[in-house]
Amino acid sequence: MAGESATVVLGIPIPSSDPVFLAIVGIHVLFGLAAVTIGAIAMLSKKMRGRHSSSGTVYFRCLFGVFVTMSALAFMRWAENYHLFILGVLSFAFAYFGRAAVRRRWRQWPRLHLTGMGASYILMLTAFYVDNGPNLPLWKELPEIAFWLLPGAIGIPLIVRALLRHPLVRNH
Repeated sequence: MAGESATVVLGIPIPSSDPVFLAIVGIHVLFGLAAVTIGAIAMLSKKMRGRHSSSGTVYFRCLFGVFVTMSALAFMRWAENYHLFILGVLSFAFAYFGRAAVRRRWRQWPRLHLTGMGASYILMLTAFYVDNGPNLPLWKELPEIAFWLLPGAIGIPLIVRALLRHPLVRNH
């Protein structure tokens, strides 16, 4: 991949013109958009069987697609993307943990599920902004550290609030 020219899509440079790399990026973007959208639906849905659990399952599957395509992209450009691989592994690991907590009904499962899935979403958005923030309107005006810290600075207080206030968490 060394010496290849970049491809620009919607103002975002993609660091290769290799058709295989571009195809994986396209699939990765589709999985990512679906995960962000469906994850938000799961978060905002009433916590019960139905919309929340089915959206959560789709989020987990889309995140797995993000994880697989991210892994391929990171390995193709390891020196430039190893940090994105670490964020992706952590994001999927937290989602797996959160899903296991609810499926296996671990002690304190609502708290563990909420924390795992929330951390997963924050890490997924962190990876997106770390990779793409310098090319996005408004975000490109921010210092690089903001790409690393803002998703957590917004998401962690929301998780803490839910841990303190949500009846399902408080009753377990």
